[in-house]
Amino acid sequence: MDLSTALRTERLVAVIRGRDAEASFRTVMALAEAGVLLVEISLSGQDALTVIRRARAELGDAAWLGAGTVQTAADARRAAEAGANLIVTPGLGAGLEESVRQGLPTLAGVLTPSEVIAAEALGVSALKLFPASMGGPAYLAALRGPFPEPAFVPVGGVDLTTAQEYFDAGAVAVGVGSPLIGDAADGGDLDELRKRTAEFQAACAQ
Repeated sequence: MDLSTALRTERLVAVIRGRDAEASFRTVMALAEAGVLLVEISLSGQDALTVIRRARAELGDAAWLGAGTVQTAADARRAAEAGANLIVTPGLGAGLEESVRQGLPTLAGVLTPSEVIAAEALGVSALKLFPASMGGPAYLAALRGPFPEPAFVPVGGVDLTTAQEYFDAGAVAVGVGSPLIGDAADGGDLDELRKRTAEFQAACAQ
């Protein structure tokens, strides 16, 4: 399954940025066990590359394990070496260009029409509308006018209340951090994470 298909099928990308590498790893595994198949581990989290490496060893080649906050070419290379098969960037730049050059699936951070055009010209896999909270669902709906084809994934400020609004505005999936992960990646309660996961899966399945 290619990334575009996976996004349209699963409709939920879990975003982990943890202060505890062991807890972050346990969070990845709990999400995978719950059936969340698209997981992004931010490089700004504690020892993120080790988390990706350990998760890849446990989950095998089929899992979508993303490296997030990829900004430099070196970030992209290290993420790929650790086993990431999805690169997520906060914006356009060297990290995105290196990922595309390597042929890695990419979720490129964009906000403005000019950035959408530039990202599409690079040949990215999908577009991360970030921070989505800047304009909300209405802004995504406006972008869909001149850009009806790209796969948009709003990230930043998406919660259970707004997820369906983004889908109605044309999102193929949503990326969710703290409203889903809570404090699990910092050592918090995994049972509460599982409850939130079920709620988001239900919302994204509607």
